[in-house]
Formats: sequence, C-alpha cells, structure tokens
Amino acid sequence: MTTPALPTDRGRTITVTGIDGAGKSTLANRLHQALNEAGHTTILVGKRSTDVPMDAGLSAYVDRLNDLVYRRDARVARACGDHYWLLALASWYTLQHQLVIQPALAAGTHVLLDNAHHKILARYAVNPGVSTRLAEQVFAHLPEPDLVIFLQISAAEALARKGSFTSLETGHSGAADEDFIHYQDAVLAQLRTYEQAGGWLSLDVTDMDRDHVFKTAATALAERLHLHL
Repeated sequence: MTTPALPTDRGRTITVTGIDGAGKSTLANRLHQALNEAGHTTILVGKRSTDVPMDAGLSAYVDRLNDLVYRRDARVARACGDHYWLLALASWYTLQHQLVIQPALAAGTHVLLDNAHHKILARYAVNPGVSTRLAEQVFAHLPEPDLVIFLQISAAEALARKGSFTSLETGHSGAADEDFIHYQDAVLAQLRTYEQAGGWLSLDVTDMDRDHVFKTAATALAERLHLHL
C-alpha cells in the first residue's frame, strides 16, 4: 500500500523517543544534519532549545523558564514535589510549541524533536503519586508528531551503554543499578503502550550499530514523509 502524499506547504514534525540511554540524541543530531545537507530546512529542538527567531525578548523569556525547569538545584527539585514539576514541564512544552515549533512548521521548516512529551507522560504513568489522567490532560493539547521514532532497548543494555545515571533516571527510587533497571523498564513498558496506539516506527536497537539505526530511520522518513536523504 502506497503512503499518501502529504501537503508540501508545511513543515513536518519528527521526534525520537525511548528510555534514557537508547541513543535518542545521537540519532536526532545525525538526522538533523542529514536533512539539512539534503536541502530540507530543519531545526533540532531539545530541552535546551530556547531561541525564538527574530525575537530576543521572547527568547529570553523561554530561557528563563528553561532555567527554572532544567537547570535547577537538586534540593529545589526534591522540595517542590511531583505535581509542581508535572505542571512546570507542561508549561515548558507548551511554551516551546507555541513560540518555537508552530512558527517553524508554518514557515515550512521541518522540526526534529529530541524527545517530545511522551517520555514525560510515561514517567508519570509509573509514578503512583500522580494521577495518570491528570498527566494526560495537561499534555493533551500538544499535537502528535508526523512521525515518532521509538528506539527500543532493555534498561540493562541501556545502562551498559551509559555507564552512569542520575537520580531522576531512577525515578528517585535509589542509587543502585537495579533501581535504574527497574524504573527504566517500567517506563519502557509504558512507552510500548503508546507505540501500539500511535502507529510509531519502532526499532529494536539492541544489536544495531549507529549507521544501521540511521539508515533505517532515513528510509522511514522517505517512505512515510517523503523526505529523502
């Protein structure tokens, strides 16, 4: 069955998701470079992206929110609690979508997301202290990307690749390797439920080298979005 052609007057959104250590940033950076080299105007958006083109004042505002959400002291993170951080993250993703992503798409620029909100949802879905329904509601207004590339890998293999981890990457459950593995495998299981419902491109990257992952993703961009690299 042939994939129907998409309108050519708008940008496409592509996001790479998976657990910590799956290789998301590596693939996102490589796809970003390859898309631009192939003549597709593309921006890479991640959790440090705060630049609002042609508007220094809005860029400064986005950067201040980024500072509060991602560059805070660990003691502050613990003191504020899970509900605060859920709403703070929802505010961050909302502002970034409104001021960075939407204008780019409207201008015909493709947006490559190094982790959209899906992993945040998965983390809160395995957090018994926060209502899953609440987490879903505060992100419900964000549109689904045109393509989600889901890098699947076990938590044990991800840990072997990473070598170290933060408290956040264990869900603040402990500092042992087993804590990372237990938490990340729970997040992975939740991501798999989203993948089944959303028609994501799912790649088991356990035995794939970086070139193989990139080539598979590039083929999907050509077949599904008609973006040839």
